[in-house]
Amino acid sequence: MIVVHHLNHSRSQRVLWLLEELGLQYEVQHYQRDPRTMLAPASLKAVHPLGKSPVITDGQYTIAESGAIIEYLLERYGNGRLVPASGTPEKLRYTYWLHFAEGSAMPPLLMKLVFDKVQTSPMPFFAKPVAKAIAHKLKRMLVQPNIDNQLAYMEAELGKSAWFAGNEFSGADIQMSFPLEAAASRAGLDARWPHLVDFLQRIHARPAYLRALQRGASEAYTKK
Repeated sequence: MIVVHHLNHSRSQRVLWLLEELGLQYEVQHYQRDPRTMLAPASLKAVHPLGKSPVITDGQYTIAESGAIIEYLLERYGNGRLVPASGTPEKLRYTYWLHFAEGSAMPPLLMKLVFDKVQTSPMPFFAKPVAKAIAHKLKRMLVQPNIDNQLAYMEAELGKSAWFAGNEFSGADIQMSFPLEAAASRAGLDARWPHLVDFLQRIHARPAYLRALQRGASEAYTKK
């Protein structure tokens, strides 16, 4: 039996969604973040040494990292579903977006999250003005322009086809959902990028996505 070690408000929501799309049986082991630090509990280290989510166990195998989990599940259980045919332009695009999501899209979003917290976290009064000024300048000059550039790029790419890998929904769209939901929540993804907004609306309407939210006892980022 596949077990998803699911941390609330995390990338593991994508794994639940994929499993629902494939119609596979699975169990969910829930973990809660520390409300103060927002870090994963130490108990996750009993599953994987890094103590992070997502991670799944499937018999003798323990697989971590969203992209690796998606590839594993589709290769072992997909029967050709949600993956373009080998040797096609769609397969190249699929592989690219599967890696782009975490390799390129997420780093500036995480930087923005960190600097946002620097600006709002308690600290000695004499340090706060300096810290806030540095964080604000870095976001304005480095982080947000990088995010906006990537959003414009993704917007243009989605203007070429219905989904990221082509005209068929695929595992790449599941992988890309997290950075786009994060961008909609905290990084300015709005009506300036209509293709991206439409993408989020379409995935949020998929029955498997809605079932995954129920199993994960979570909510879409865009609805917070």
